[in-house]
Amino acid sequence: MHLKPVTVVDDISPADFKRNYFSTNTPVVIKNFSKKWQAYSKWNWDYFKEIVGDKKVGIYNNVKSDAYTPVNKADDYTTFGEYVDMIRKGPAAWRIFLFNIFSHAPQLTKDFTWPDEYMKGFVKRVPMLFTGGQGSITHIHFDIDLSHILHTQFAGRKKVLLFPYSEQYKLYRKPFEVLSLADFSNYYDADKSKLDTKRFPALEIANGLEVTLEHGDTLFMPGGYWHHMEYLDSGFAMSLRALNSSVSGKLKGLWNIAGMRNIDTLMKKAMPHKWYHWKEKKIFEAANRELALSKA
Repeated sequence: MHLKPVTVVDDISPADFKRNYFSTNTPVVIKNFSKKWQAYSKWNWDYFKEIVGDKKVGIYNNVKSDAYTPVNKADDYTTFGEYVDMIRKGPAAWRIFLFNIFSHAPQLTKDFTWPDEYMKGFVKRVPMLFTGGQGSITHIHFDIDLSHILHTQFAGRKKVLLFPYSEQYKLYRKPFEVLSLADFSNYYDADKSKLDTKRFPALEIANGLEVTLEHGDTLFMPGGYWHHMEYLDSGFAMSLRALNSSVSGKLKGLWNIAGMRNIDTLMKKAMPHKWYHWKEKKIFEAANRELALSKA
């Protein structure tokens, strides 16, 4: 893979953000974006445990889903308080996915402000919390609705790998899904990496970005960007989502949700083995075309 660092700025005006990053679909990390929020110093494990510790949550392990695994189905359930106690003890490869903590504790929405001057179209009913124990992994994917994301890290460090949507075939995207056939786990650690470039040679020519997020860092991820995240420490982050600003982006997002996902679900139930083998064939055909183009 050809990886470059994500651009990092301390502060940026709305005008410069729109001109240099939003309009060009370019990721950027803004170091001080969240420091004016009460959440920056107020939000921590103890506070969350106090206000939502009794709430039941689904938790997810690091096992990468295969062709027959239901997407987004929790691997186990516990209370938020028990989860916090578990991940505090040391490495614990469990994460909570799309936990709407704000529906349980709406007072939290007063601890930050929506940055409407930077982007329009925020879906304000669903700010989402993402949490993970040390060693947990969010496998590479792109968000199905193609929303733009402002992702703020509030605790712990997290390694993030990013690719433009246009790199999808080099990443061995599964047809009718938002996932890759390849496993990017520990891609940055030669001793632990599961990246199989012999089976997936087009990964060698993929162009991406990487960054490590720390407390208070806000990452702008343009709609459609592939992202892979690994928790170097136990931590949590909040994502603010804004609908894709282009008409084509909105239409593609709608198709992904209403058409693509339903077709995939139907075919997995009707003919799982045949559907999987058809997908696999298409994945490698597309990747081989990218390899041929790179050598032309």
